[in-house]
Amino acid sequence: MSAILSVRQVTEQVRQAVEGRFPYVWVRGEVTNLSRPSSGHVYFSLKEGDYLLNCVWFRGQQRDEAFDPLTGEVWEDGPRPCLARSMENGQTIVCAGRLTVYGARGQYQMIVDLGQAEGLGLWHQEFEALKRRLAAEGLFDQERKRPIPQEPRRVLVITAPGGAAIRDFIRISSTRGLGAEIRILPVPVQGEEAPPCIVEALEKAGKEAWAEVVALIRGGGSVQDLWAFNDERVARAVYRCPIPVLAGIGHEIDHSITDFTADFSAATPSHAAQLLWQERHVFAQHVDGLETALQQAFSRRIGMLALRLDHASRALRLLSPQERLRRQEESLQNVTRRMGAAVKAVLTRKTALADGLALRIAGAGEARLQRAERETERAEEKLAPLRRTLTLAEEQALSHLELRLQALDPFEPLRRGYAVACDEKGSIMRSTAQTAPGRGITVLLADGRILGTVTGVERTAAEGGNSDNAAR
Repeated sequence: MSAILSVRQVTEQVRQAVEGRFPYVWVRGEVTNLSRPSSGHVYFSLKEGDYLLNCVWFRGQQRDEAFDPLTGEVWEDGPRPCLARSMENGQTIVCAGRLTVYGARGQYQMIVDLGQAEGLGLWHQEFEALKRRLAAEGLFDQERKRPIPQEPRRVLVITAPGGAAIRDFIRISSTRGLGAEIRILPVPVQGEEAPPCIVEALEKAGKEAWAEVVALIRGGGSVQDLWAFNDERVARAVYRCPIPVLAGIGHEIDHSITDFTADFSAATPSHAAQLLWQERHVFAQHVDGLETALQQAFSRRIGMLALRLDHASRALRLLSPQERLRRQEESLQNVTRRMGAAVKAVLTRKTALADGLALRIAGAGEARLQRAERETERAEEKLAPLRRTLTLAEEQALSHLELRLQALDPFEPLRRGYAVACDEKGSIMRSTAQTAPGRGITVLLADGRILGTVTGVERTAAEGGNSDNAAR
């Protein structure tokens, strides 16, 4: 049992062996998987072919260089900024440091003390050359790119079927939009077999023409993991696809040739789903807005109809027979008051004249009295016709108004012996066609009404009908 080692013991022994064998080394490689977290440390890998060396450049070791670390030459123009702040993926650099084992992950890594750029790596050079060539051919032109449909109902996703990218895409799409049909074309998304499979899937999508949009997605990874999407064959297949292509490859910092060629490029696979479908609360807010607008329009319509009804009611009251009678009664009262006032004024003047004459007669003596009496008699004789004329005019006006009132009275014909027949609903009947045997009938008379049932209808020759039965 003494030969059994714990995990810690094995790791410590490996670390001691590595650190003892490589206390300080210089390593050349191409930068990949570069990461700068908020701690200030820099994490990256040095790549050569299929081999990777994980490296960490701690913030305390990131110092500006006053001399060339390879030759020892002092910079005449002053210190150079530390490479940790400027290096990028694809760049070939030379690092100096020590090798150690990171026990938490059981991985060996390099602790970097110095670094110097040596130029861009072959992969990065190849990427830039292809990017320039395809751009010159117009594959990246914005004018030829098509808009991505909003709220599509049919979406074709080209990706690895078991990856995190498709899980995130489906999870996001299930909480957004109004529902859509999603089909998956499974393809490898890294390695040498990935480009031809992706090309074949894009050509198949174009031939079937089922989808409204094609989503080409893949999760994050190293530069070499994402290299299939920098393949020229994939770029040209995306360019030829007759259906709009939405690319969601890697993380926000990753940019591939496919991103430049696609009709639209999303930052991540999840972002691709967010671009295709809106959040559902947006639709709920839109429905609320429509409901509010409908209620406001309904209120305005009701207000307008109420105003029109009020105007129509006022006009109907002005045109009704009752209103006409009321206005004529007011007119008659005004005429009567004016005639009474005129007669009273005339009588007052004549009385005053007679009183004056009487006074004059009394003061002038008997002769004058006799003369005054005669003048009074003559005046009364002249006044009598005027009184009769005024009285007669007043009586004639009153009689005329009474006749007009009687003519307008709807019950006057009933008092003269006529009757009005109404149907079961109370509507006045003006023709025998408005009733039939067996229906109820109401006959209005001056002093009441008679209720009965029609047993027969007789039509006159002018109505073009024959007698059906005698009405009783």
